[in-house]
Amino acid sequence: MFDIFLSLNMPRFLALILVAVLMVGCAAEPEVPDVSPREFWVAGPIQLKYAVTGQYQSSPMRGVNGELVWWQNGYGYDAQLTFEVLRNTILNQRSTGRIGPSGIEPEKYSEGRKDESITRFLRDQEKIVFSSNAPSAQLRGGAQDRLSVMMQLGAILKANPARYPSGALISIQTAGLRDAGVWVFVIGEDEKMTLPVGEIVVRKLTRSSRSDVDNKLELWLAPTYGYLPARFRQTRANGDFADAQLRAVPATKAQ
Repeated sequence: MFDIFLSLNMPRFLALILVAVLMVGCAAEPEVPDVSPREFWVAGPIQLKYAVTGQYQSSPMRGVNGELVWWQNGYGYDAQLTFEVLRNTILNQRSTGRIGPSGIEPEKYSEGRKDESITRFLRDQEKIVFSSNAPSAQLRGGAQDRLSVMMQLGAILKANPARYPSGALISIQTAGLRDAGVWVFVIGEDEKMTLPVGEIVVRKLTRSSRSDVDNKLELWLAPTYGYLPARFRQTRANGDFADAQLRAVPATKAQ
């Protein structure tokens, strides 16, 4: 069957899709993050592989694979999310930092394919700085980056699931490459979901779009894998979307 992506410069074209749809930053929000005391239980090291589908300007997106490699030793952590097509890396995100009193505490976030853009968390100065030369942002308690926020949400839920029934809210300051807004997630019910990896129980969290230029983010966190994401989907206001679904777990399950 003819595939539109094979007639284009595939790595570059799909990279643009993923940047525009899946990993583009959401608009900053004026709310103050919830910094009330929380419990954390950070998942152990694991490797998760995803199949990614989607739509961009009415064109289907197929043949993209994703991989999340998560490592932590109780003191520091390293998270890397990579998307590939035909073994070519089209987008890479990495977050490194420490495990501390507020759970996952990012120190450096980078994103790119060849030339990386970098965001640094300067906790001693209480600010977040961007290599894009955008104005620095005040660093608030529990601040995350666009990758670590998924693991932080999992750490919060894993520590005390009963504290967050359906309809509860979790707000977290989340930094991208140019700004740091507050992302508010609504907790959903536990549900069974059939993914390429098989049928698993997941807990859905949703960050709704707030404007025509904002994106809706949906996360399905799996208790079986330490409340790490079994699926994540980002949708633009015009209907474009990218959807990553767990297809394999080659490493030991997260604890």
